[in-house]
Amino acid sequence: MSKLVEIKVPDVGNVHDIDVIEVTIQTGDVIVLDQTVATLETDKASMDLPATATGTVQQVHIKVGDKVNEGSLIATVLVDEDEAVTPAPIFEIAPPPQVQVPEVKPVAESAPAPVVKVETQVAKALPAFEGGQGGCKAHASPAIRLFARELGVDLSQITQGSGRKGRILKDDVKTFVKKVMVEGIKSNGGTAIPKIAVPDFSVFGEIETKPLSKINKLTGQHMTSVWLNLPMVTYHDEVDITEMEAFRVALNAEKSKDGVKYTGLLFIVKALAAAMQQFPRFNSSLSSDGESLIFKKYLNIGIAVNTPNGLVVPVLRDVADKSLKQLAIELTEKSEKARAGKLLPSDMQGGCMSISSLGGIGGMAFTPIVNAPEVAILGVTKSKIQPVWDGAEFKPRLMLPLDLTYDHRVIDGAEGAQFMEAVKYYLNDVRRLLV
Repeated sequence: MSKLVEIKVPDVGNVHDIDVIEVTIQTGDVIVLDQTVATLETDKASMDLPATATGTVQQVHIKVGDKVNEGSLIATVLVDEDEAVTPAPIFEIAPPPQVQVPEVKPVAESAPAPVVKVETQVAKALPAFEGGQGGCKAHASPAIRLFARELGVDLSQITQGSGRKGRILKDDVKTFVKKVMVEGIKSNGGTAIPKIAVPDFSVFGEIETKPLSKINKLTGQHMTSVWLNLPMVTYHDEVDITEMEAFRVALNAEKSKDGVKYTGLLFIVKALAAAMQQFPRFNSSLSSDGESLIFKKYLNIGIAVNTPNGLVVPVLRDVADKSLKQLAIELTEKSEKARAGKLLPSDMQGGCMSISSLGGIGGMAFTPIVNAPEVAILGVTKSKIQPVWDGAEFKPRLMLPLDLTYDHRVIDGAEGAQFMEAVKYYLNDVRRLLV
């Protein structure tokens, strides 16, 4: 006996209008359980959609370029009743609030975090829309108003929505933001930052044009917004990790049978968490109106990782409460998911502070950009042996460069320097992390 089974988009939490970027099946194909039938892409990552049945594809209901949501029909499959059918996986999406690792080859820049909750200067600079007594109240649902607030958009600036009776829709808000970011808006006698003129490069020789991925484009928009809105300061220093590295090497030799590899990044994560507990402002975010600080009682740290699809920031959760072994296992799992393009939005949400490392490449120093709405980011470059004076003679020591960028609205120079000293204190002698 045979029957028709529908493959649908599983529970993806509070994520809507997911782009279909690849369909890997067609009518007549024989598929098996967990085979990838399509690839979906959100604004933070791409994900493979697995087959929930084994059988013959009767009809494919989506195509590249479509937008799907939870429950959208992907394909209809004819299966034998004896064949396995598995329930659709449930992807739990966490609600938004918001040294060297050879395996993941991290890079310098930070990646996009949950939606930036910082008002853009251009939005503030827009002239108020006058209409009726006391101005015009925009017609929009509560969900759209929340979406606009998260982007720092004043709905009164959108004079006409595309919905029924002029109601403002999500696409109207997105279009408004694109206009602000791409075209620039004149305000109060001044002008926005002018666009850079791009010449016709083909007159100089052969060229090839390739479109940016969705992740690349949104990362660029996010970084531009952060750069324009945050007064950032970067503090450079270095720390002696000679003893830490000797302990790490010995630990890997002792624990080699466990199959767990301890990297220097794990010690940096633990030292950063200890310093954040000592300086709570580094575990906070500025409110949208800029009038208050939101202190977080949880402590999650994001790790910027380069992937073929672009930069992503998987988040290690509750790092202060986990052992090095637990963190090593979690980092390995999320690194593998990042390389395979299987990170879910929930894997990249809820970060309190980020680490961006060039340790696997080189360099002496750089200026990482804060992953707003976080208020700070720690950069790491390649350690090297240097002569260090101990008061009597020069001795060879392994020195690690660190770069701390912070939001100067929240953190002043003295606290930034004190925080870096705390990080160095824990890295210089990792036994202090046990106290």
